[in-house]
Amino acid sequence: MRVADQYYRTIWVDEGQLPDVQIIDQRYLPHEFHIETISSYKQMAIAIKEMHLRGAGLIGVAGAFGVYLAYRDAFQANQPMVFVDGAITEILNTRPTAVNLKWAIDKVCPRVASGLTLEEKAHIALDAAKQLADHDAESCRLIGLHGLPLIEEISERKKGGVVNILTHCNAGWLAFTDYGSALSPIYLAHRKGIKLHVWVDETRPRNQGAALTTWELLNEGVPHTLIADNTGGHLMQNQMVDMVITGADRIAANGDTANKIGTYLKALAAHDNGIPFYVAAPTSTIDFALAEGLGKIPIEERSGNEVRYVRGLYNGNIVDMLICPENTPAVNYGFDITPARLISGFITEKGVVNNIKLLMNLNR
Repeated sequence: MRVADQYYRTIWVDEGQLPDVQIIDQRYLPHEFHIETISSYKQMAIAIKEMHLRGAGLIGVAGAFGVYLAYRDAFQANQPMVFVDGAITEILNTRPTAVNLKWAIDKVCPRVASGLTLEEKAHIALDAAKQLADHDAESCRLIGLHGLPLIEEISERKKGGVVNILTHCNAGWLAFTDYGSALSPIYLAHRKGIKLHVWVDETRPRNQGAALTTWELLNEGVPHTLIADNTGGHLMQNQMVDMVITGADRIAANGDTANKIGTYLKALAAHDNGIPFYVAAPTSTIDFALAEGLGKIPIEERSGNEVRYVRGLYNGNIVDMLICPENTPAVNYGFDITPARLISGFITEKGVVNNIKLLMNLNR
């Protein structure tokens, strides 16, 4: 996708034998654009856990590259296989909610078994990770194609008027290898000349909407307006929202969906006002082994400092500002669960599914 008219993916490797991994370090956006070089599995685990990168699809791809780096580390330092096993477990435990992490690692590890040496295994893992990155990007491109008719239908109903879409958190290309999930249909509609406007939730406490979604939309030239998280209900009551599209970090087999904290409240407001609420996600985000989500999907609890402090630009420097009394306790749940009954449909790389029971058929 575009960064100052230059094409980037969120994660990549340069040419060469067993290269380092490059990522866009999202901690500095939107104020500074940094590329971080990841040179070991430990660095990748830190990057995932401390959100140098984030988003369901990208976490999965990063985990796959983390497996590659674990084998490379073992090869270069002459470590035994137990080192690799421990490294993979460490990567798996970095972010508990997003199922794509385990999904991607489970795709890489069986392929590596065919390698006879650590060096051979590292090369196999690298190839597998690159293929998963391409698969992630292609899945998101197809999500855009399948989601586009939903926007076109509203545009036609409004006789070419502006389609107002509300989104929560960042489910754009920064959350995947490329294209994104919730934003992929929006980008495609914009490029086709459909008039649209995006309401961007700030998405406290880490403000991924304010920092990342706005930055993406600015680079793509998509009209948008940043709003406080609590504004969405008011907009819906006053017919200022035509549809809601969010991403997902894990979808249970019955359609219950875990996404960034605050998504459930948007779904409730949309349901109360008769506004379609769509979840856009690749089928790799569906946890078919989990019958339902409420009380079953693990909800990550992060540091309370993410609530107590806000990151921003001050006198040309990126700083963390305390916004409450110094000793105020804070709780920080990263995700909530939106029940399937509140979701109008799922936009996947295999099509739009409105009947939740059909989710089970998408992976066949």
